[in-house]
Amino acid sequence: MSDIKTKVQAIDANVQPRHVGGMAENTGNIYEALAIISRRARQLNVDIKQELHQKLEEFAVSSDTIEEISENKEQIEISKFYERLPNPAIIATEEYLNGELYWRMNERRERDLD
Repeated sequence: MSDIKTKVQAIDANVQPRHVGGMAENTGNIYEALAIISRRARQLNVDIKQELHQKLEEFAVSSDTIEEISENKEQIEISKFYERLPNPAIIATEEYLNGELYWRMNERRERDLD
């Protein structure tokens, strides 16, 4: 996951318009390209969420009283860092457009398309 964090530092977190024809070049179908991007975005979302929970569990204090709420500056900084990361869909789109993703079609689906 740390390689993803270093890679996404250079990605602009803002949504940008994309040329649809360019996205469909590799697959020949825009819907297939979007399916590939969305599956990768789901993978990234799960990975980022798991990493965030692991880091925040390090600061977890087990206490039985609800009244004790303490703010930890490190927890706040970690949370802010993950909030500033680009959306997983933006990361997945960049990976797709840069040719960094690998995918394959299911054999049954290939027969259905013929």
